[in-house]
Amino acid sequence: MGFQHAQHIETLNQSLSELNRAINVSFEFFPPTTETMEQTLWASIERLQTLKPKFVSVTYGANSGTRDRTHKVIKAIKERTGLAAAPHLTCIDSTPDELRQIARDYWQSGIKHIVALRGDLPQGAAKPQMYANDLVALLKEEADFDISVAAYPEVHPEAKSAQADLLALKRKMDAGANRAITQFFFDVESYLRFRDRCAAIGIEGEIVPGILPVSNYNTLKKFASFANVKVPKWLHSQFAGLENDQTTRNLVGASVAIEMVKVLSREGVQDFHFYTLNRSELSYAICHTLGVRPEAAVPA
Repeated sequence: MGFQHAQHIETLNQSLSELNRAINVSFEFFPPTTETMEQTLWASIERLQTLKPKFVSVTYGANSGTRDRTHKVIKAIKERTGLAAAPHLTCIDSTPDELRQIARDYWQSGIKHIVALRGDLPQGAAKPQMYANDLVALLKEEADFDISVAAYPEVHPEAKSAQADLLALKRKMDAGANRAITQFFFDVESYLRFRDRCAAIGIEGEIVPGILPVSNYNTLKKFASFANVKVPKWLHSQFAGLENDQTTRNLVGASVAIEMVKVLSREGVQDFHFYTLNRSELSYAICHTLGVRPEAAVPA
C-alpha cells in the first residue's frame, strides 16, 4: 500500500511539473456598462496581463452601441497594456461595406486579430445574408488578420446535425481562419472526440478549448441552456449546498477547471482560452497552479 501511495504522489508531482509554463493562455472580457463594472474590468486586465496571454478578446453584442464599446475597450487595452487585443465582430447586423470599413479601421489602429462570428439572429429573423465563413473571407481580403472563429464540441444549438456543424467549421477554417475557440464544456471526452472528428475531415487549425471557471452555479445553468452545453451530474453535485458560500464555490470552480486543463494538457492541448466574466481571481489562481505565472514568480 505504501509503495502504491508513493507511486501516486510521484505521478501527481510529475503531472504538475510537466505543466510548468508548457501551456499558453488567452482571456475573454466583455464591455462594461457601468463605472463600477469598468473598474472591475480594468483591475482584472491589469492582473491577468502579468501572465503574458497570447491575446485577450472582447465580446460584442449585435448592435452598434455595443460595438462602439467593444471598439473603445479594445483600443484602450492595446494602448494601456500592449497586449494583442482581439475584438469580436459579427456579420448579421452589418453590410459588407460596413464590415470592410470596420476592418480597415481596426487594421489601421494596429488591431490585427479578430474573433469572427455570425452573431445571434434576432427572434423571427429570416436566413442571414452572411455567415461566419463569409466574414472570414471578407476580412482576409482586406488584410492578413489573425482570425479566430467559434467551434461547438456539443453542437451549435441551431445546427441541423453534428456533421452539418462540423462542415460549417471546416468552411470557416478553409476561408482563412487561424484557429477555432470552443464553446465552454465540462465533458472533456466530448472535446477530445470533437478534435478527432475535426482532424478526420481535414481541419488543420488548432481547436482551442474554451474554459469557463464557475463561481456561480445558477449563472452557469443559464449560460448552458442558451448554448446547448451539457452540465454533468457530477458538476451539479459539486456545487450542491453552496448557494450561500461564495468562497467554497470559487474553490470548487477553480479545482474543476484545473483538473480539466491537466487532462487536456496530457492529451496534447497547449492553448487554453478562459471566459473570465471580467473577474480575474479564478483565472489567475488556475493559471498560477498550472505554472503560468508572472516572470518574476516563475520558480527556477
